[in-house]
Amino acid sequence: ILIFKQGIKSYRDLPLRYGEFGQCHRNEPSGSLHGIMRVRGFTQDDGHIFCTEEHILDECVAYTALLQKVYRDFGFSDILYKVATRPEKRIGADAIWDKAEFALMESLRRSGVDFVIAPGDGAFYGPKIEYTLKDAIGRPWQCGTMQVDFSMAERLGAEYVAESGERHPPVMLHRAIVGSLERFIGILIEQHAGALPCWLAPVQVAVANITSAQAEYAQELIKTLQKQGLRVAADLRNEKITYKIREFSMQKVPFILVVGDKEKANGTVAVRARGNQDLGVMPLSEFSSRVAQAIATKA
Repeated sequence: ILIFKQGIKSYRDLPLRYGEFGQCHRNEPSGSLHGIMRVRGFTQDDGHIFCTEEHILDECVAYTALLQKVYRDFGFSDILYKVATRPEKRIGADAIWDKAEFALMESLRRSGVDFVIAPGDGAFYGPKIEYTLKDAIGRPWQCGTMQVDFSMAERLGAEYVAESGERHPPVMLHRAIVGSLERFIGILIEQHAGALPCWLAPVQVAVANITSAQAEYAQELIKTLQKQGLRVAADLRNEKITYKIREFSMQKVPFILVVGDKEKANGTVAVRARGNQDLGVMPLSEFSSRVAQAIATKA
């Protein structure tokens, strides 16, 4: 809003798109708190788009496509779409609400998705699309949202110069893709049962030596993998290799590299993939290529 008030904006400058990871606080009743799924303080990927009325449809269609891509990358394809319409207590004329509700519904039709209507569930300043995901046990969680707001920018004094030379308030679109990051992380962990795909796993590769004789070689491997941009953990303790493998397996690390005297002598690694899969012995370069492929394809 300050950008509009401090400097005159033209219709040529629109749409303007802004986003941030903002801190939100809600005094939720203690009985509704639920792990990281529902907390009192959370971080939201908040965004706002300032545009003209003519931009609304294209912006909403583009946003839905972006949201679908993000969800698909994280492994979600079953999305529930809901249009929440005008509540009883609201601001703005009915004609404005008609335009906003039509724009949201039409954008979903153009996106080729089915949706349901939630009468009266919109915000007091505008209707919204709610994008809902289901977790691993079928519970629905509303994550993304797109709201069309004809009123707030005008009330706060924002305006732009139209092609005719007249000044008009912009339409403000409120949007979030994942919503609460804490909630989304919880859904994500449950969706994958803790076995996050390689590109997303906090630790992508674990390195374990059989005896202390391979500790130096293992450290060289770790440095090489880290230079390639991988997140690597190591267990160079004087423990049995079966114990080390079990520890990393329990943590659901995607790949475990085991190095003994033969691997050290040949410059190779013995690779185990998550799920107790033995991929055999291979040069480090071959393993790096496999990991790079898994990350690139988000497999």
